Amino acid sequence: MTLTLTPLIDIPLIRQGDDLAEILIAGLDSTKLTLENDDILVLAQKIVSKAEGRMVNLVDVRPGERAISLAAKSDKDARVVELMLQESRDVLRVRAGTIIVEHRLGFICANAGIDHSNVGSPKGSTGDATDDWVLLLPRDPDASCEAIRKKILSKTGKRIGVMIIDSHGRAWRIGTVGVCIGLSGIPGVVDERGWKDLFDYTLRITMVGVADELAAAASLVMGQAAEGTPAVHVRGFPYPLREGSLQELIRPKEQDLFR
Repeated sequence: MTLTLTPLIDIPLIRQGDDLAEILIAGLDSTKLTLENDDILVLAQKIVSKAEGRMVNLVDVRPGERAISLAAKSDKDARVVELMLQESRDVLRVRAGTIIVEHRLGFICANAGIDHSNVGSPKGSTGDATDDWVLLLPRDPDASCEAIRKKILSKTGKRIGVMIIDSHGRAWRIGTVGVCIGLSGIPGVVDERGWKDLFDYTLRITMVGVADELAAAASLVMGQAAEGTPAVHVRGFPYPLREGSLQELIRPKEQDLFR
C-alpha cells in the first residue's frame, strides 16, 4: 500500500462567495494532478468558513451577562465568549486562556473552534482592524463537503471523497492535531470487530477512526501557521470509500467517561 498526500499549489486567498470546487479543480491542474476515482480532497476549515461567509466583526457583537462572567474567568474578550456560547451546546471547563465546550456540531473542543489566526478581513470591508474579525466553523461541514463533492463529480466525472479538517487539542496530550470536522464520500470510522489478526485472533472492540487518521496526516502537509497550503490531494486511502458523516466520530454522551 502506498498513501500519497500532495498539497495543491496556487490556491488563492479565499473570500466569501468563492466557488471552492472550481478553485480546487484549478489547483489540481496547477499541481499537475488528474483526479481518479477514490481520490480524496482534504480541506482546511478556514477556506470553507471564509467561502461561506462565516467571518464575524467583533464590533457588531454585544456580549450578555454570562459571556461577561466567563470572560472574566478565562481572561478572554467577552465578545468572543458570546460567540462561543452561540456556537456551543454546553460549557464544560473554564480556565485562564481556555474555554472547553461541546460544540453545536457535537464534538468537544476549545473556544468553540473560533479563530483569529490567518483570518484577515472580508473583501470590500473598510475601516476595520484585522484583529476585529474572527472566523466561525462552517454551519454544516458534512453538507459543505457534499456540495463540493457533487460539483467536482459533475465537472470531472470522478467519484471522490471530500473532508474538512481543523486543529484540536487532546486531553492528556500536548500539541494540536488535525481532526475531521466534516466529510462526504469517505468513512469516518472503520469497524474491525470480527476481523482476524496475524495470529487468527478475532478482534472484539477495534474501531478505527480513519477520517481522523487521514486528517492528522493531511495536517502535517498543510502546516499550522503561514504555509498557505489549505488543500491536500490524497491517493491510496486503504479503505473502500462510502457515504459517511461526522456523527460516526462523535462518542455518545452516555459512553463518555470523562465528563
